[in-house]
Parts: sequence; C-alpha cells; structure tokens
Amino acid sequence: MPQITVDYSGPLADGFDRPAFARDLHTAVVDIAAAKPPACKTRFRPTEDVVVGPDTDGHALVHVHIALLAGRSDETKARLTEAVLELLRQYVKPAEGLLHASAEVRDLDPSYRKFEGE
Repeated sequence: MPQITVDYSGPLADGFDRPAFARDLHTAVVDIAAAKPPACKTRFRPTEDVVVGPDTDGHALVHVHIALLAGRSDETKARLTEAVLELLRQYVKPAEGLLHASAEVRDLDPSYRKFEGE
C-alpha cells in the first residue's frame, strides 16, 4: 500500500520524467495520505493505441490510479488527486497534440493482501 499505476500514451515516453514524477508523487502520498515511504509502489504502463472520440491522432493520455488502504476521508482523496494533476502538469511535456490527464484515488478492496520476501 499504496498501489499506484500510471497508464500513459507511448509517444509521451521522452517527455515524461517518470522517476522524478514517482519520487514527488510518493512524497505527496506520504504528506497527504499518511502513507509510509517504503510502502509506495508505482508501476508505469505505456499504451500504444489511443482514441479520443472520433480522433485516432493528436491526443495523448495519462491516467494515475492510486489505491490506498481504507480509512482516508473523501477530502484527503480529493487533495491527493489534485496534487497528482499538478505533478502531471509539471512532469509531462507532450511533443505535440492535446494532453488528457486524469487521476483517481480509491480504497483497496478488503480482500487485498501482500507478501514480501525472497
């Protein structure tokens, strides 16, 4: 916890400073949602095909999904979502076209379990 997934349009790869984004995102999750720094885990998934409405060209997408253990208020989740969008403004620079950026913070399902080890 937290489990963070970032889906992004493949063409953004050169204009998206992913390590710096993840570092600052982890800081925001710790500051806003009281997570423990070593618990922050982020994975990035490039997406090759993007279609927005009728357009197959000229658009790039980034969506950040954050799943936290239950217990955070809706206000805390909203503050974290706004912080994510601000970080995306800072760290994603599309080469051309329109950028569609979004974020969602939700509770992990009660069935969530983890294991760490060798």
